[in-house]
Amino acid sequence: MKYFLIAGERSGDLHGSNLIKELRAKDKQAELQCWGGEMMEEAGARLLKHYKEISFMGFVEVLANASKIKQALKTCKENILAFQPDVIILIDFGGFNLRIAKFAKENGIKVFYYISPKVWAWNQSRAKKIKALVDRMFVIFPFEVDFYRKYNYEVDYVGNPLNDAVAAFKKNPNFFADNELPTDKPFIALLPGSRMQEVKAILTVMLKLIPSLPNYQFVIAAVSNLPRQYYEDIKKEYWVEVVYDQAYDLLSHSTAAVVTSGTATLETALLEVPQVVVYKTSGLSYTIAKLLIKVKFISLVNLIAGKEVVKELIQKEFNDLALSKELRNIMPRTRDREEQLKGYKEIKQALGKPGASEKAATLMINYLKS
Repeated sequence: MKYFLIAGERSGDLHGSNLIKELRAKDKQAELQCWGGEMMEEAGARLLKHYKEISFMGFVEVLANASKIKQALKTCKENILAFQPDVIILIDFGGFNLRIAKFAKENGIKVFYYISPKVWAWNQSRAKKIKALVDRMFVIFPFEVDFYRKYNYEVDYVGNPLNDAVAAFKKNPNFFADNELPTDKPFIALLPGSRMQEVKAILTVMLKLIPSLPNYQFVIAAVSNLPRQYYEDIKKEYWVEVVYDQAYDLLSHSTAAVVTSGTATLETALLEVPQVVVYKTSGLSYTIAKLLIKVKFISLVNLIAGKEVVKELIQKEFNDLALSKELRNIMPRTRDREEQLKGYKEIKQALGKPGASEKAATLMINYLKS
């Protein structure tokens, strides 16, 4: 069968790549094309456009790049019609992908959605649109099943694919030597995100931490889809180390972490590293988001737990003094650290066992055959 997949950010690229591996394992005649990233390409799909060309965050930023997005949608539709897939598999990235779902419906192409847009967080009425446009939805959080049921839409819960990624992770025994890292101080990991726009806004504040904790070595989890020179310039200016595309190895050697809200917060929890979650965007985007968002928390860790497990510092609350205070609160031999680790165990139990990618691929193929 022919599959066309669309992911619009780094985490979607990761989950898409694992899904592609399972689809190819179960469907030996599979033909796959994608809009995504290197991981999806390496997994065996033909990459037509990289997500970094279409990934914009924040309401203001999306409006500012409206013409680029419009052109990208046009190109994507042309790619789909040229390929004539049996199914389009959309991965999160709701603003773009729901428009593609509408186009697919108009052209009689089946649509599967793997990893729901966060409609439960804001603009919940989009659930009605998803029900009308998407043939099957495969969700990765247990609470999403009940959310969609309120709209009389039955979805498949497949488990969380981050469980798969973390379970498959094996420590690099040469991590320190390969990255020329010092070993005389414990590490604090800085995970500023994967989009240049958010990294610039967030890393600036993270780096102000360094003088307040001189007994720790700060290490940035950098990503190769952003310019290497940007990180190297920071490394020269600050007393900080940088590793590229090795977040799991870095976290596995870290005492604590400061993590930008997103997929990485849950990865950090699954690797059992105490963390402070941070987020910052433009003032206007934040004001709009505050009016629309319907949930109490922004981090996946707290959303899954249904309570505050990790501290969230957002917008004005995200400053070096508050960050230093909250980081000290989760250092070894503190009560907050023990409470956070206890919360992590409850989250792991709620998410269940690994196998999300395999389960999703099996269900997708069975639905297509039937």
